[in-house]
Amino acid sequence: MYKMLVIMDSPATIKPYKDTTVAMLLEAQRRGYQCMIAGAEQMWLDNADAWVAAQSISVQDSNENWYSLSSQQPLPLNHFDVVLMRKDPPFNMEYIYATYILEQAEQQGVLVVNRPQALRDTNEKLAALWFPECVPATLVSSQAVRLREFVQKQGRSVLKPLDGMGGQSIFMTDANDPNLNVIIETLTQEGQQRIMAQQYLDAISNGDMRVLLVAGKVVPYMLARIPSDSDFRGNLARGGRGEPRELGAVERQLAETVGPELLRRGILFAGIDIIGDRLTEVNVTSPTCVRELDQAYGINICADLFDAIEQQLTE
Repeated sequence: MYKMLVIMDSPATIKPYKDTTVAMLLEAQRRGYQCMIAGAEQMWLDNADAWVAAQSISVQDSNENWYSLSSQQPLPLNHFDVVLMRKDPPFNMEYIYATYILEQAEQQGVLVVNRPQALRDTNEKLAALWFPECVPATLVSSQAVRLREFVQKQGRSVLKPLDGMGGQSIFMTDANDPNLNVIIETLTQEGQQRIMAQQYLDAISNGDMRVLLVAGKVVPYMLARIPSDSDFRGNLARGGRGEPRELGAVERQLAETVGPELLRRGILFAGIDIIGDRLTEVNVTSPTCVRELDQAYGINICADLFDAIEQQLTE
């Protein structure tokens, strides 16, 4: 029987009917795993030994009373066979420190998903630039003059922070926007913080496609996140509507381009975002949309994930 720890945000904040971490816990429990959870802040180092104050968790597929917890107990991280790092951004220094603690556990034989170094290396905005032939026109800078020149050249553009999630603080603008300077000043913190500027893609009206990758392999379905009438962002957290679809040829080709590189870096579970024929983000911290696709197509994406985990555990 495998012992699994999930590093996650408080289960009290989770909407179980659409939460991918819940799907992972349900599948692990179905397989007979001993499941425990903890917050990232509940990990620490004692000399070179990684520890955690963890709670046993029992889950059920319900929207109410979906979990029960035991009291906390201190355990060395190498007590576990596998640790899932599922804490949501922000990707800040505390997150990075957590990956260093997880790396100590990894060095003692614990399988960490996704790999701690990969989590540090894979900025979810910048990683798309590993595949330059796949991305829209992009600029990363803190310099207002360069950002304004980009917007003037591209026309309608999207400006966003490099460490956000769920559509937070993303702006659509153009060279005639009287608020352009204010947007740049705010996002860059008066030139002290790099941000990303990208060409606006009209194809967003057809949806921002979330495509999932499990151990480098492409899930054959995707969730189109379609903006509401009052917003240009497709993020579900910003009022976008999720529409499950079969994977198209364009999305499959992009995913198959990305998948092997992510697997090489130790990323077993990822979600990439595609608008039209362009790759816009590579999500590796806490990708979502499993539950929507499972329900729509009668599949079990987490079963594939845990097959891959168990293969690595037995190698």
